[in-house]
Amino acid sequence: MKLTIALLLSSLSLPVWADIQQDILNIESQMLEWRRHIHQNPELSNREFKTASYVESHLKALGLDVKTGIAFTGVVATLKGDKPGPTLALRADMDALPVTEQVDLSFASKATAEYRGETVGVMHACGHDTHVAILMAVAEIFAKNKADLAGTLMFIFQPAEEGAPGDEKGGAELMLAEGLFNEMKPEAVFGLHVGSGFNSGIAAFRSGPAMAAVDDFELKVIGQQTHGSRPWGGIDPIVTSAQIINSVQTIVSRKTDVTKAPAVVSFGAIKGGIRNNIIPDDVTMVGTIRNFDMGIRDDIHRHLDHIVKHVAAANEATIEFKINEGYPVTANDPELAEKMLPSLHKVFGEQNVIDPGLITGAEDFSYFANEVPGFYFFMGITPKDKDARTAPSNHSPLFYVDESALLSGVKAFVQLVQDY
Repeated sequence: MKLTIALLLSSLSLPVWADIQQDILNIESQMLEWRRHIHQNPELSNREFKTASYVESHLKALGLDVKTGIAFTGVVATLKGDKPGPTLALRADMDALPVTEQVDLSFASKATAEYRGETVGVMHACGHDTHVAILMAVAEIFAKNKADLAGTLMFIFQPAEEGAPGDEKGGAELMLAEGLFNEMKPEAVFGLHVGSGFNSGIAAFRSGPAMAAVDDFELKVIGQQTHGSRPWGGIDPIVTSAQIINSVQTIVSRKTDVTKAPAVVSFGAIKGGIRNNIIPDDVTMVGTIRNFDMGIRDDIHRHLDHIVKHVAAANEATIEFKINEGYPVTANDPELAEKMLPSLHKVFGEQNVIDPGLITGAEDFSYFANEVPGFYFFMGITPKDKDARTAPSNHSPLFYVDESALLSGVKAFVQLVQDY
């Protein structure tokens, strides 16, 4: 009896559907066509109109229930299997970046758009074109195998992961605010991201906090202009700004419990004055905050506000100060991670699934993972004969994708769904 049960369990661990592996292999060439079309026609955040239409046409042709216009350009398709089971969500982001492509490809982007009042090149320099193509392929595979699907799948094609322009809202946060999970809430959500920091065939996954929360801040220090030879005749916003910058460094080095989780507070730009002998009226600064614990995030905000206000007051300057809250920490649910990590091992090989450590980049997949358990992993796309440590990074105009790696993304999504 024990042997019979063991044989039965062994058979259940094999692919559930006999033809699905062949379906995956058969779709590769079509997936690459989709990817190249999207790569050649990139669109910025909240402007993914043609991309959304392209995705919508494909999903409707598969017979899926498709909803559009979510968070401006988002597309969500639902596939209900013929067998009862859980509801799962799979997500791909669609937007490109204001980057002028420098990669020599037959399908390189020549697109331009307006960004912050300037005409800029537009490029899929972060690989979102591959994410879309992979999920389009996964949707087709499961649509073909609907009779054997035990449960329901939500295919989420999300706009504006790179951040909505100006004062606009967008991305995962807006999709949820517009009720994405109200009518149908999945048990879990899965996402992937290609990364040039890993060679093809490598997957990177970390349980718990994986990517940082991100916020930015804007600060204007207002003094009183005076001649540089008579600083006592005014209020110096440059000296005040220098003191603020130095004091802010103590937030991480002296006020944050770095044994709990790391954090970063960085100034990215400072502008003030125009002439060597004129102390200006004001100085403007902008910066970023990264951390891996939402409690620490709150503490950093409080300390930053305190330092800025009191250093300015000590110098008799006034300030205009604002913290713009960005994405929360992207964390992989530990219980889901333990359950599903073997799925990645099946696809990539256990020796090829690595822990990348904490990543200070940020991702708005975090909003989905705050609503339901999330599982988010990276897969390498730098050719195996290249050094991934020196490969052009995501967001570089030289960002390059080894297309032979993309089928692993399809296999991974299919395996995760099957095993769940």
